[in-house]
Amino acid sequence: MFWRRKKKELCYPTLAPGRVVYAIGDIHGRVDLLDRLQASIDLVEDGRDETVTEVYLGDYVDRGRDSSAVVDRLIARRDGNHDVVLLRGNHENMFQAFLGDKLPIREWQKYGGMETVMSYGVDPQSLPADDPAAWVAAIRALMPQSHLAFLRDLVDSWSIPGYFFAHAGIRPGLPLERQSADDLLWIRDGFLGDPRDHGAVVVHGHTPSPQPEFFPNRINLDTGAYLTSCLSCLRIDENGPALLDY
Repeated sequence: MFWRRKKKELCYPTLAPGRVVYAIGDIHGRVDLLDRLQASIDLVEDGRDETVTEVYLGDYVDRGRDSSAVVDRLIARRDGNHDVVLLRGNHENMFQAFLGDKLPIREWQKYGGMETVMSYGVDPQSLPADDPAAWVAAIRALMPQSHLAFLRDLVDSWSIPGYFFAHAGIRPGLPLERQSADDLLWIRDGFLGDPRDHGAVVVHGHTPSPQPEFFPNRINLDTGAYLTSCLSCLRIDENGPALLDY
């Protein structure tokens, strides 16, 4: 079920035998793709004696139509018999800003926020465009407390020896432990074209690409799922990284 990268010039760190990490790219409301991916992971891992962690790289909401359902699935996955790391993406950051009345609905709308609003059962036509408090109140009235806690508990980065996971990337030249939240969630310029060794392979999303991108110092897993119906997943084990073909 795995498709391993065959480029001989790329050599990535390996994990200890029996240790497995799955990294999942930007979901953006495509609960159908998430359901299929999680079922495939369960099928692969069924009966194996491995320590498995699933790392979700952020951007669960906006653009696609089922953001609320995606959050439901991720909460269930985390609370079930799975070791799950949930990273914050810039879209979750905007969602939190909106709920805190710090981001106007018109600004969030540019990034696909209206689809998130509707996924919670809010009818945009019923709300006054010039009353931001009404929008916040409407979605908070329909949003489960568990979803608010979900947003609050997201983390900005996670790492294992050889790999560093963040939604957007890192600021080259700064130690990984000193990265700012703003860069971890938003960076593109200054990171994507930088060829330096960052001290670990940075696994990230945020920047859509027709297919996963493999570079000596980073791996990009954002394949624009909400448009392409391609949700990419990387499996890292004792043989290094491999794309999960499901």
